[in-house]
Amino acid sequence: MANENGKATVAVHKLTSCSGCQSVFLNLGEDLLTLSRLVEIRHFIEAGLNDFEAQVDIAFVEGSITTPEDEKRIREVRERSRFVVAIGACACSGGVQALRNIKDSQHWAGAIYADTAYLDSLADSRPVAQLVKIDLELWGCPISGRQLIATVRALLQGVPPVLPTEKVCQECKRAGNVCVLVSQAAPCLGPVTRAGCGALCPSFGAPCYTCFGASEQPNCEALGERLVGLGIPRRQVAERFVSISSGLETYQQAWERWRIPAKEL
Repeated sequence: MANENGKATVAVHKLTSCSGCQSVFLNLGEDLLTLSRLVEIRHFIEAGLNDFEAQVDIAFVEGSITTPEDEKRIREVRERSRFVVAIGACACSGGVQALRNIKDSQHWAGAIYADTAYLDSLADSRPVAQLVKIDLELWGCPISGRQLIATVRALLQGVPPVLPTEKVCQECKRAGNVCVLVSQAAPCLGPVTRAGCGALCPSFGAPCYTCFGASEQPNCEALGERLVGLGIPRRQVAERFVSISSGLETYQQAWERWRIPAKEL
């Protein structure tokens, strides 16, 4: 599937998403020139290249599977690609769309749309890996451009990329940040979230929102108990865990642990 010059070929596909992870490609700056020297991009609609049926070496897929069309497209992408890389929280965990998995999404739709007959959505929002075999996940909301380039280089060299699994807290310590959980009693989820963002939110005094998914050995129960102990209402603690990476089972279990059942509201 390499081109006539021996360069690897790449496609960037979009399912149900905000296009934020695709924008990381376009915002690479000088690294985008580096990427263009390494590979030939054959399909990337956001960059003006439309060849969905192209056979490629590496397919990057952004977005969750939320519609029947998504299901059809991801199967076709898998058939035409040597490697499939899920990029972003939506592709890796179902994203914010996965809130429908724990709530009555039909009720929400009825409250927003005058006629829901035209909506063609699945009952759940699923990550790509639940429908087809994937070769790699790049977490983030959006993904890291640095990790993207490192991943392409590693795949071209035939070795697995080395991606972080440690916690955001480790990045905070290396950056010299004051812990917002300790100093502000803020509901920071850095202790259970995978590193990779450079501790962006805590560096500006804001708590972590789980953009990069669950870290290695996430102890959500202990963290939740700590947040409740700080005086944060149980319902707010539950909702912190199901936001950007709400499709992850470990976060959904934390939501179940601290949520207030409807009959108690």
